[in-house]
Amino acid sequence: MLLATGLAACQHDVASTDGAFYDWSGRRLHCAVDIDDSTRNDFASIETGLDRARDRGEVLELYAHHPGVTLSWDTIDKVFAAAQERGLPFITYGDLARGTAPSGGLLFSFDDSWVDAWTSGREIFQRYGARVTFFIAYYPKFTDAMKAELQQLAADGHDIEAHSITHSRAPEYVESKGLAAYIDEDVVPSIDLLRRDGYDVTAFAYPFGSRTEQTDRAIFEHVDLIRSVAFTWSGVESPCPF
Repeated sequence: MLLATGLAACQHDVASTDGAFYDWSGRRLHCAVDIDDSTRNDFASIETGLDRARDRGEVLELYAHHPGVTLSWDTIDKVFAAAQERGLPFITYGDLARGTAPSGGLLFSFDDSWVDAWTSGREIFQRYGARVTFFIAYYPKFTDAMKAELQQLAADGHDIEAHSITHSRAPEYVESKGLAAYIDEDVVPSIDLLRRDGYDVTAFAYPFGSRTEQTDRAIFEHVDLIRSVAFTWSGVESPCPF
């Protein structure tokens, strides 16, 4: 999870974070804004992003991790309700990869392996007709029960995508072991294991958003889209190139 300690005073509105909006340019590298409580993105800031998506016909990309822990379900409910009030449909990365997305909307994703918590939100998802993307890390450690819950989420219409095996920072992994090892040991297995279990994996999300152009090129050999992150505060170098 991204750390925002001490940076809240420099925060600016989500609407000002250009990299978090997809404008139908066809780019394959995407960025999203973390709205976990630690980032201190208040609801008013998020609403500016939803307004921009509505007014410009763009896709706003937001993400979180462990609902009920890193972000309250009440906040998730408010974000989904605000999107619905603005007439913004819910879009997944699979929709973008397959070219089936409408003109604008909200692309919401959850990261890591909190399948029990995600499953507990099925009623909220269904209430708003929300289709979200789950980026899965640590898949080899999933129990049969966790895999069954993930299959249920997929059956509900949600998108299951890859987030690495070890949840390591890509540049550090490459520096330590080399690019080939990063791709062969951490990226490709996370994609292939999910595909083997029936998921149509079209995207990969970098842990911590940490990326380089070198790792981008290598990962694009295996998926259509990559997701990094866009910071909503100044004074920190964002991994998002837009």
